[in-house]
Amino acid sequence: MKYFKYLFLLFFAISCTKNNIGAPGFLTLQFTHNWDGNPLTASDFNILKFTNEQGVELRIEGLRYLVSNVDLEKANGEHIVLKGYQLIDLLKPSSLEYQPSFEIPKGSYKNISFRFGFTDEDNTEGVYQDLNSELWNVPQMLGGGYHYMQFDGKFLDANQNLSNFNYHAIRAVNRADPQNPIYEDTSFIVNLGALEIRNGTFVEVRMNVAEWFKNPNIWDLNLLNTNLMSNFDAQLLMKANGQTVFSKGTIY
Repeated sequence: MKYFKYLFLLFFAISCTKNNIGAPGFLTLQFTHNWDGNPLTASDFNILKFTNEQGVELRIEGLRYLVSNVDLEKANGEHIVLKGYQLIDLLKPSSLEYQPSFEIPKGSYKNISFRFGFTDEDNTEGVYQDLNSELWNVPQMLGGGYHYMQFDGKFLDANQNLSNFNYHAIRAVNRADPQNPIYEDTSFIVNLGALEIRNGTFVEVRMNVAEWFKNPNIWDLNLLNTNLMSNFDAQLLMKANGQTVFSKGTIY
């Protein structure tokens, strides 16, 4: 029996070598957060300590967002897509690591990416029980499906009063004509660049939270603070600002 097992393993090793396929390894994405380079964790919540690009002081009270469909691209253009999602919540440290349940052939990849939010195909109302229990759903009157991000806090408004902001990202819906709503996918791909997959590879994914307020659109919290889910134009601005939020950090 041991002899046949040895022959099988030898055949598998030779086959992998001929096809230039490495033994599988695991990939873990570790999400860290900062404010223009200064580390940001849940211990920084509820403290008036941040100043956005417009010069407005604010405090963060909650930040959670969804990522999905990790994609690894080979040098020949082939893709390995790891279907699945993770709800990142700074108040839940265990959620800050996302390890897709699929093993990946070891070797060099020219790009790793993931999606911020869901594609329209995946953004199906009510189908994800874990997200339902997290109250991650979007009301039907606002387009249904699920949130992409809930970023909440308070800021000092123009009168120096502490006011609420709810920077919530969802699929944009224009209901100017209620009978013919216009939907626009405001999820987006985050490209992190080249990667070498080994037995166990950890990739730090950095979110600069300050970028949500400044690039390319300097965000005016006095005008855009709450009720943003029903604001079609605001959702498009969020998508534009999200393009520079994420970057690849340490790999080990």
